[in-house]
Amino acid sequence: MIKSISIFLFCLAGVFINAQDANDELSIVASASMIADIAKNIAGPDQNIEMIVPIGGDPHLHEPTPSNARMVAGADLVLINGLTFEGWITELIDNSGTQASVVTVTEGIIPLTSQTYKNSADPHAWMNVANALVYAQNIADALIELDPSNASNYNQRLKAYKTELEALDKEIEVAISSIPEQQRILITSHDAFQYYGKRYGIRLEAMMGISTEAQAQTTDITRLNQVIRSQKVPAIFIESTINPKLMKQLAHDNEIAIGGKLYADSLGDKDSPASTYINMLRYNTKTIVSALTQPISKDQIEAGPSTNYTFIILLGVALLLGMGLAIYLLNK
Repeated sequence: MIKSISIFLFCLAGVFINAQDANDELSIVASASMIADIAKNIAGPDQNIEMIVPIGGDPHLHEPTPSNARMVAGADLVLINGLTFEGWITELIDNSGTQASVVTVTEGIIPLTSQTYKNSADPHAWMNVANALVYAQNIADALIELDPSNASNYNQRLKAYKTELEALDKEIEVAISSIPEQQRILITSHDAFQYYGKRYGIRLEAMMGISTEAQAQTTDITRLNQVIRSQKVPAIFIESTINPKLMKQLAHDNEIAIGGKLYADSLGDKDSPASTYINMLRYNTKTIVSALTQPISKDQIEAGPSTNYTFIILLGVALLLGMGLAIYLLNK
């Protein structure tokens, strides 16, 4: 009788433990806010999702903290972008001693490569909404592998989110096409919009390279001055995670507007117009279209290439006068 009671209690305890495990949240850690937000849409409200780089932080320059290591150590799943975006992430994961599954959410995406540096991938793949569909699928697959009993829930959320992303993709395409073709030139602080530009048909120019670790050079400023003047660019843009000083100076020197603040490497806070991944892309697009559809001012037209020709003509006249004076003095 005692043995039967013991077996019953043991089985009851097992049922209790299994029920408790079934209700346990997964601990999901994402390297950056865009990835965390996409994961929330797939995982649902009951899962615990944290991010390593805080809102407004620069993932290129992030310096991991002890709290980051503890976060990763306790994770069941770590989601990273890869493509050189988080150069510090591998060391953080190794040092944390985590047993978590580590998933690179850009797996399957063909990366753009740097025009300047060989074998250097552009990590900003999320700027193309078609790539965000790949992010979402990779995250769903990782969640299902860890938690197969909830596969139907993850797949259902994935399907709904994909519908939203596909609608956003088309919305951006239509919006960018409304910009006059000759004015589809986007000048930003760093080179984070190449995927966006290639997908939606807009030329990209940037002060810095694909990483914010790079420093702007005099040649970069000269190049942008030439683009602004020759193409009569009506506005340039600052970014939420980068000091705007150089871009403001560039706008001032060329007497053009700052078209607005764009979000690239981080979402905005909950009160901002870029509080989610979808909101970020929608807000960026509205800001770009609003600024680049401005009529080109009379001052810009007059300050175009003709100004340079006038300078060259005046310089030529001055040289001719100088030569004439020199010949006159020699023959005197």
